[in-house]
Amino acid sequence: MKDKRVQEVYRKKINQETSRISWKELERFFASGATVFVTVELDLVEVAFQISEDNKDQVEQWLAESKIGKVTDKQATTWYEADAEVWAVVVSPYVLIQELKNPVNMSPNSQVDQTG
Repeated sequence: MKDKRVQEVYRKKINQETSRISWKELERFFASGATVFVTVELDLVEVAFQISEDNKDQVEQWLAESKIGKVTDKQATTWYEADAEVWAVVVSPYVLIQELKNPVNMSPNSQVDQTG
């Protein structure tokens, strides 16, 4: 495991790689099965970090609690029809997707942690 300073630097790097993006721009990743939904109660950056660190115990817990999972056809259809924007970050081979909690108040430079 990396020391805490290295972990924080990596988390900041992940945060800088997040993007507010139209769902329609991500559909091809959905079609290939590469999209993972992250509930708004979780920090998108932390989930990306734990996946990148291969923290299987934490990821399995989130999966079991349905806090992360494959984007469903219903979610994809809803976002498509609403022309929705989402938060996204790539953790190869996945694109992690999180709904915008307060889309009206968000800007591209906002912090990803929307739990506050």
